Amino acid sequence: MPVLTSTLSSTESAPPFTLGIMMMSKGMRADTLRHLRAPVPLHFPESAEMPESKIHLLIRTFLFQLLRHALGPSHSVGSEQFVYWAPTDPRRCLAPDVFVKLGVGDSLFGTWKSWRHGAPDLAVEVVSPNEGDGLEWDEKLARYGELGVMELVRFDPEAAEGARLRVWDRMDEDLVEREVTGDSTPCDALGWTWVVSEVGGVPVGLRLGDAEGRLMLTREEELEAEVARLRAGGTP
Repeated sequence: MPVLTSTLSSTESAPPFTLGIMMMSKGMRADTLRHLRAPVPLHFPESAEMPESKIHLLIRTFLFQLLRHALGPSHSVGSEQFVYWAPTDPRRCLAPDVFVKLGVGDSLFGTWKSWRHGAPDLAVEVVSPNEGDGLEWDEKLARYGELGVMELVRFDPEAAEGARLRVWDRMDEDLVEREVTGDSTPCDALGWTWVVSEVGGVPVGLRLGDAEGRLMLTREEELEAEVARLRAGGTP
């Protein structure tokens, strides 16, 4: 019995359903289609005036440089960029002192929109007496819950020893504060350890230790250590 085959010579002869598949396969974009109304653009600001103490600046910058060096270009690290999670409401935002999104290549982003890149895995807030974003901590904590961050760290360099470090973990879709003893606790999001230590001339700062308990270094610290070793006559 002969097998009957047919070939569509043009899209005009295709059934509507087949035509739709053929058009989509050619990469049709939404901006080439006709719509019933024009879009209403929303403005998502990239910056705002926020006063910052020098200690806050040094701790924040150190953490940003440390994480960017340790994680490399395959993961995104931000510092004080606005993070948005509500596509229809630019008022729902935060500006973490440092944040990390694993598995998304780093770029020169001006803002972070979670509906495009996903929620950060880690966010760090450094307490400053000159905080100028107008948000109380309870409001910030609620917003981080909405954002969907997996680990939230709050570091207060002026608090007493043992009270400087507070951490929240996402458990069953809730941000739950963990029990922290002393000035060290695991960084569950990255597999390292948070350590309160001197950073960049600030006696009480925040940094990370690796799985072997060694303090992780910024690129600048690694270069300084190498120069010191060479001056001392060390071998590679």
